[in-house]
Amino acid sequence: MNPTALISIVIPARNEAVGLRGILPRVVSLMPGAEIIVVDDGSTDETPAVCADAGVIHLRHHHPKGNGAAIKTGARAARGEVIVFMDADGQHKPDDIPALLETFHQGHDMVVGARQAGSQAGLHRAAANDVFSRFASWMVAQPIDDLTSGFRVVRAARFRQFLYLLPDGFSYPTTITMSFFRAGYSVAYVPIHSPRRSGGASHIRPLRDGLRFLLIIIKIGTLFSPQKLFLPISAAFFLTGISYYLYTYLTAGRFTNMSALLFISAIFTFLIGIVSEQISALHYKNIDTDNHGDS
Repeated sequence: MNPTALISIVIPARNEAVGLRGILPRVVSLMPGAEIIVVDDGSTDETPAVCADAGVIHLRHHHPKGNGAAIKTGARAARGEVIVFMDADGQHKPDDIPALLETFHQGHDMVVGARQAGSQAGLHRAAANDVFSRFASWMVAQPIDDLTSGFRVVRAARFRQFLYLLPDGFSYPTTITMSFFRAGYSVAYVPIHSPRRSGGASHIRPLRDGLRFLLIIIKIGTLFSPQKLFLPISAAFFLTGISYYLYTYLTAGRFTNMSALLFISAIFTFLIGIVSEQISALHYKNIDTDNHGDS
């Protein structure tokens, strides 16, 4: 990657005029040659005026589509070979961009700003992120310092290969991280400290997003190695069935319907894992062809 290549900075924003007033002047000052794009996800505040004052590109969704949708809009519009994604609410400090870029230019395909202990996230969110990161690290057999951080630098062409996989909601960092690992791309982490948000109210709701967190765990497994997720579940069903069968045989001398159900569940779960593995592989079948086209 040419260190002098055009850099695009994509900032998704929804009613974050306060945060943008704080970070845009600093981003413009730090990155004078960069293309700066604010993707306005249906804001009803002064976001357009703030962008005009800062002299940055303002793209607007006429109605809220979600953080992931804003990221995709920005990625499609960006002209740079390198894209920096950061939040608009002040949680990501512009001063950290040079450190991320320095690591990126060492030959990585994506560099993530990994939030350190004491960063702004609430206790429940920090705990959830830790669980996700540990689980994902086990799946890929590599350390993942921060799975859900939205502050990252990516090689634009490779990021766009996975746009169709990215959800419109908040779990895009999980999806793109696991996709890069599955494709064999290089991912690095730079420690950052995330200060308290300066923008409007957070759009994340713990109760509403509880199910989303569970789905993220499932998505991690299905995106990277479905069999690594489904095989232990299948084994648990099988071992439970064997144990229950031995218990009922020794105590009542019979084979019960529950044992049969557990054995059938084990078989079906194993078969679902095999099918999921094949479907997952299809997402990456054109990676090598696309890479030759980019070189």
